[in-house]
Order: sequence, then structure tokens, then C-alpha cells
Amino acid sequence: MRHGDSGARVRELRQRLEVLGYRSADPIDVYGDATTALVEAFQHARGLPLTGEVDDTTWGRLVEAGWQLGDRLLFLTRPAQRGDDVADLQVQLAQIGFNPGRIDGIFGRATEAALRDFQQHRGLEVDGTLTRATLAELRRMVRRDSARHLVTDALDLAMVTNQLSGPIVVCGNGPLVARVSRACSPTGAVEVLDDLGCTDVAQRANALGASLVLSLAAKDDVDGVHVHYWASYRSHSRRGERLASALASRLSRTADLPRVEVTGMALPILRETAMTTLHIEHGPASEEALAAIAHDIAEVVDRLIHNRP
Repeated sequence: MRHGDSGARVRELRQRLEVLGYRSADPIDVYGDATTALVEAFQHARGLPLTGEVDDTTWGRLVEAGWQLGDRLLFLTRPAQRGDDVADLQVQLAQIGFNPGRIDGIFGRATEAALRDFQQHRGLEVDGTLTRATLAELRRMVRRDSARHLVTDALDLAMVTNQLSGPIVVCGNGPLVARVSRACSPTGAVEVLDDLGCTDVAQRANALGASLVLSLAAKDDVDGVHVHYWASYRSHSRRGERLASALASRLSRTADLPRVEVTGMALPILRETAMTTLHIEHGPASEEALAAIAHDIAEVVDRLIHNRP
């Protein structure tokens, strides 16, 4: 959906936005300027590209935002349950010391394991399902008037999470894919996945236990180099932020390279992968600049991922 559309689908979009507090002056079934601005505001809040258009990713996040904790049973399914209610569950588990993994709103195996640990600790039926009894006990345990300290944040800050030893996965499109894979190969195993979609790449990387995913994209409308790491409205990856910042610093010291921006975002590739992932977009660049970018990426990866001086 985009500016100029109208009809029942737009009406549902407006209703979902209004439930979240995004109200528009446009007629309820018209996608006008005000609705476009609201969609951009929602995208900004959720760490998505500011297009003002509702693609599959934006629509999916809108649907997820409509779930509140207690609206439904939460348990491990395939595909996984997703929503703000799952994120709330993850936050509350992390507040009281049970590690659900990354706060990403996806009910995966780590979240199920944390929920089972909580149930066992509190003498509840250990079934990995957020039942009414489990939710009531969870709410009783969480002190809402205290400062929020998450075990997930503590572990990430200490750099003791996601210490995976698999290969580096390089994926995406454009001339940097081959260059970066070659540059990283001398210091460790590299798996190139340049012909797969986001979901397939994430599944493959997760199955491999990849130590890092480098997602590369050449875009004509990008000015310079944009480096993105995982960040949502609930949490962000400190390891990803550290790696992205180190890369930006290294690129900025290389002569004749375009400007670099670092931004935390909740792009699908950053959300779906269990390990540290960077999504790197770049605009048109000379062969010399591409070679320098690939060299700098490999150098930073070698230092921070392989822990070489």
C-alpha cells in the first residue's frame, strides 16, 4: 500500500495505526499525506526504512504490534509466534534473571528454555507455554516500580553471548560480496550465500552456527556507506554496535573513501539471524574504493571476531 491507495485494506491499516496511537486527518479509507507521515513515524519507531509505504515487513510489524501480553497462549511453534506480547514476555523473563536470548519478539528455543526454567523455579507445570497461571506468577515476580535491568543486556555488555565458532557468512548483492569473501577467507572459514533470500540466509546461518553474518547491498540511491546493526524499540546488540562503530572508524581513516553512517535498525536480516550481523549498504564506488572497503571489513572482522591483534 502507498500514497493514493484507497479501500478496505487502507481502512484496516488506519485502524491498526489508530490502536497504536497514530491518528490521521485523512479520510479513514484514503492513503493520503497524513497517513504516509504516520506510516513513516511507525517505521522510524520500529527501526525500519522510512519509505512511507506499507510493504510486507511493515505490515507484519503492524500486526505484531497489536498483540498484548495475555491476549493468547505463547509457546514454541513453527513458524514461530511473533509479536509485542512475545517481546514483553522476553523482557519480563530477562528482568528476573531468566535469559530468553535476544529481545526480538520471536518465540524461539531460547525463549522457551527461559520460560521452562522460570516454571520449574516457581513450581509450575513445566510445559514451555505461557498459560494464565504462568503469566500471573510472572507478573507477581516482576517489580514494575523498579529500574529495568535485563540479564540479556548484562550478558551482551559483558560480551559473553552468541560466542559461535562457525564460519563467517557473506550474503547479499553487488561487487562487495565476492571481494569481502575473498578478503576474509585467509583468516577463517567463509560461506557465501549470494543467491538466497533473507529468510533462507538466516536459516542457513543459524544452522551453521555462524560466528558473523555480513549482509551486503549495492544501492544507487545510497550516498557513501551505511552500516546497520540490530536495534529495536526494546533492545540493541552491543556487540553489533561495537563492530559497526569499529568498522566506521576504520573506513573513515582510509583515504578517498565515501562518508560512513552507523545506524541501529530492525531489518529482517538483522532480526532473523541469531548471531552478530551487519547489513552494509553502499552506493556507486570505484574499484579502488571497493577494494579498500573490503580490506577494512576483513581487518576489523579479524580483530574483533577472531580476536587477533
